[in-house]
Amino acid sequence: MNERKLSAWLAAGVIDGDSAARIRTYEAQHARPLALWAVVGIGALAIALGLISVVAANWDAIPAMVRLAVHLALLVAAAAALWLQRERGGWGEEVLLFVFGALGLTFMGHLGQAYQTTSPLWQPLAMWLVLFAPLFVLRGQTWLTALGLAGALVVAVWNFAFHYEMRDGSFVIFALPTALPLALAPLGAALRVRSARATFWRRIEELGFAYALLGASGIAVLAGTENLAQGGDAGKMLHTLLVWAAAGFAATAAIWSTRKDHSGQAATGMLAAASVVALIAWPLSGSPVIGALLFMALWAVVAACALRGGWRGVFQLAVAVLALRLIVLSFELDNDLLSSGAGLIASGVLILGIAWVAVRVARRYAPPKEVTP
Repeated sequence: MNERKLSAWLAAGVIDGDSAARIRTYEAQHARPLALWAVVGIGALAIALGLISVVAANWDAIPAMVRLAVHLALLVAAAAALWLQRERGGWGEEVLLFVFGALGLTFMGHLGQAYQTTSPLWQPLAMWLVLFAPLFVLRGQTWLTALGLAGALVVAVWNFAFHYEMRDGSFVIFALPTALPLALAPLGAALRVRSARATFWRRIEELGFAYALLGASGIAVLAGTENLAQGGDAGKMLHTLLVWAAAGFAATAAIWSTRKDHSGQAATGMLAAASVVALIAWPLSGSPVIGALLFMALWAVVAACALRGGWRGVFQLAVAVLALRLIVLSFELDNDLLSSGAGLIASGVLILGIAWVAVRVARRYAPPKEVTP
C-alpha cells in the first residue's frame, strides 16, 4: 500500500484513523512481494533463455528422434501436471493449460521440421484447434486461454483465406473464413450466462467484439485510400463486404436475443455499427474525407454505446481513437503543414488542443464505474 497516498487521504479527511489502520492490516495480510517475484522471474527467464541458446547451438547435432522424444515427454508431463491440478483450479491450472497448448502447437511444427515437410500455416493450426481447442473450451478460465484460442482461430482463418484466395480467386474462400471469428461474440454472450466460468466466456465475447471493430476500422481506412467499386477486384470486394455485413448482423441478432439489458444494448449497437460500415463502405469509398468520417462515425457510436453500457475503459478508448484519427485527418488534408516553422507550430497547437479536449471529454463524460460488459 502507498503510505504517502494513505497519509494524504487521512489529511484530507477522506478516511479516518480506524479506516487507515484496517487498510494497512488488510494490505499487510494480502501483500505480494513483487520485487522478489520480479527477481525470480528474471532468473527463470535467464535460465530458459540459456537452455534455448544451448539447444539452438547444438540443434543439428541432436538426432531428430531424440528431439521429438524430449518434446513429447514434455507434452506428456504438462498433461499429467494439468490432470493433477484439475481439482485446485485457479491460475495454476490456467497456466498449465496454456503451456500444454503451446507445447502441442510447437510439437506440430517440430514434426514438420524433423521430417522436412512443408505445409500452409493454417493446417497445423486447424489440427491444433481440433485436438486442443475442446480442452480450452472446457477448462479455460481467464483471458490467457481465451486469447490463445481466439488468436489461433483468427490466424488460421486468415492464412487459409489468403492461401486459397490467391489460387482460385473466389470471394467465398476469402469472405466466409475471415467472417467466422465474428461468431465469438454471440457464442461468448450466450455461454457466459450459463457457465460457471463466466470470466472466460466474457473474454471470448470481448475478443469477438474487438475483431469486429478492428475489421470495420480496417474497412473504413481502406475505403479512404482507394475506390473499392473500381478495378478488377471490385465484384469480389463487394461480395466480401456483404458477407461480413451479413455475419455481423446475424451476430447482432444473436446477442440481442440473449441479453437485452443496458450492456446487451451497448454490445448490439457496436456490432450493428461495424456491420453498417461493412455494408456502406463499398459505395462511399474513394475519398480520404469520407473514409475518415466513416471511421470516426464508427468510433462515435462505440463511445455512445459504451456510455449506455457503463463501460468506462471502452469509452475512454473510443475518445482516444477519435482524437488520434482527427489529428491524422488534419495532416492528410494539409500535406504542407509540416514543411515550415509556422506549420510545425500550428500542428503542435492543434495536437495539444485535440488532446486537451479528448482528456476533458474522457474524464467528464466517462461512466463513473466500470460495469462488466
